[in-house]
Amino acid sequence: MELGMIGLGKMGANMTTRLGKGGHRVVVFDRSPEAVTKAAGGGAQGTKSLEELVQKLTAPRTVWVMVPSGQPTEDTVKALSDLLQKGDTIIDGGNSNYKDSVRRGTTLAAQGISFVDVGTSGGIWGLTEGYSLMIGGDAATVKRLSPIFETLAPGKTQGWGRVGPCGAGHFVKMVHNGIEYGMMQAYAEGFAIMKKKAEFGLDVAAIAEIWRNGSVVRSWLLDLTAAALKANPELKGIAPFVPDSGEGRWTVAEAIDLDVPAPVITLSLVQRLRSRDAESYPDRLLSAMRNQFGGHAVKTEG
Repeated sequence: MELGMIGLGKMGANMTTRLGKGGHRVVVFDRSPEAVTKAAGGGAQGTKSLEELVQKLTAPRTVWVMVPSGQPTEDTVKALSDLLQKGDTIIDGGNSNYKDSVRRGTTLAAQGISFVDVGTSGGIWGLTEGYSLMIGGDAATVKRLSPIFETLAPGKTQGWGRVGPCGAGHFVKMVHNGIEYGMMQAYAEGFAIMKKKAEFGLDVAAIAEIWRNGSVVRSWLLDLTAAALKANPELKGIAPFVPDSGEGRWTVAEAIDLDVPAPVITLSLVQRLRSRDAESYPDRLLSAMRNQFGGHAVKTEG
């Protein structure tokens, strides 16, 4: 099959390479000419504009959008919708909010353009290990595009599938990332407890390796944790600042809307927010309150 790929960041570039190795013809565009040149060196066909990319594809066209969520995706999908024709398909493989994907699917359907939202997991390892693909869209369209998904996934029948209509793919990926937040927080807290038990002199990197085999807490995430601890046991040079890309917030908001208790995911998100508060006004106020009601000493800065 052939398809267009828009967005050649690390994941988009790796997906392009995997598709090319799988025998697919890939036409690419990125705002960075260097990224296009690099992809062309790997076998993809480079273009200098969205218009040129669309022109180089044979109808019915399929274009995979792999740009940052939010306005960049909105602008790209809108621009493509003005260039594509009835029967063509747009795939959004980024981390868009599922509500936007539902809206885009409805809008494009009125133009006769299919929309498929693909929640994509695998990160920088997807090139070699394959990607987990959670797909939302019309069943017939997904079936027609199955050779693409089979190539990107870990196996022809593994790691991918249609989970529902437009929006469902990004919804499932949102929940997936919320679960990821909770798992990461649990590992981080457990290793912190062991690290703090100074009298035992525990080697947390060695313990991570032990847990990787046979343990009920073994996982790919633990494999990555073990690799990080082996490379840098004391985590030197790493600031205690944890960003979030939005999916955890959306998961918590959805849980509230659905009246579903999700304390682990919610608290893991709160911990990420807490990591960014260098001034910690609430803690300063707590210390001041203890001093007011009990005369407890206040630890001063400096």
